[in-house]
Amino acid sequence: MIAYLIRRILYAIPILIGVNLLTFALFFVVNTPDDMARMQLGVKRVTADAIDKWKQQRGYDQPLMFNASAAGTDTITHTIFWQKSASMFVLEFGYSDDGRSIGNEIVQRMTSSLAIALPTFLIGLFAYVSFALLMTLFRGTTLDMAGVALCVFLMSVSGLFYIIGGQFLVSKLWHLVPISGYANGWESCKFIVLPIVIGVVSGIGSSSRWYRTIFLEEMSKDYVRTARAKGLSELRVLFTHVLKNAMIPILTGVVVVIPLLFMGSLLTESFFGIPGLGSYTIDAINAQDFSVVRAMVFLGSLLYIVGLILTDISYTLVDPRVRLS
Repeated sequence: MIAYLIRRILYAIPILIGVNLLTFALFFVVNTPDDMARMQLGVKRVTADAIDKWKQQRGYDQPLMFNASAAGTDTITHTIFWQKSASMFVLEFGYSDDGRSIGNEIVQRMTSSLAIALPTFLIGLFAYVSFALLMTLFRGTTLDMAGVALCVFLMSVSGLFYIIGGQFLVSKLWHLVPISGYANGWESCKFIVLPIVIGVVSGIGSSSRWYRTIFLEEMSKDYVRTARAKGLSELRVLFTHVLKNAMIPILTGVVVVIPLLFMGSLLTESFFGIPGLGSYTIDAINAQDFSVVRAMVFLGSLLYIVGLILTDISYTLVDPRVRLS
């Protein structure tokens, strides 16, 4: 187990380096430091001195990846890439172009993102699995076909429709919760209820249908027929055997959600005015703030890799036949 974890961590290092390099290269293909200075200064005709001053204040006055005018290791360390990107491997994200600490912003905004994403994930997982088990229990019946039709219908509706429709119906017509905004402490509950409900409802279609497929595949295996031959009831077979053996594909799907738990939802946070990491990323993209964008991309990649490792470890807990070596 320990050797496996060490290998996976070592594999993650070149992946993170590649993501970092690719993000850096793609961003500067679109915008040079001079372009960034002109955009941030907010004027069409800006002097060269103002551009140079802006770049010097924010550390963009050095070469991108190789400093030919320096000597020794300074040819690498005295570059924008080294000073802006290399520190992220020790979780030092530096400062945004407006001078604020990115690390502090991530810590402060992560709570808001988790307040929405974590309940949505837990409630949604329980609802999706339960609905899928219900359809599997009554497979081939009218109830099953109606459930599948409902799933297909919900899958066909855009996520943006759920957000706008929920705001119009629940907030504007019924006045049950605020249409947008956020508050600290327990006051935040009235602001996050609607985003959580919309997040759960919008995922019922695709998730429940996927879990139903997994359960139906398990129902056709030999161990299920053996359990039935022993006289076990359909409910016991479904909840004791099928659900347990379906945990590996379920855990594989859960890992995709782990980065979102911390990174937040871009659309949800933007439309509901939630000061989370999702809205923070959208604002950085609109402002062409490379420092924030690269930090969020790196953080998302890191969380995804951590999620993959945790998923592999969890396999051994739900299925003793799986061994990591």
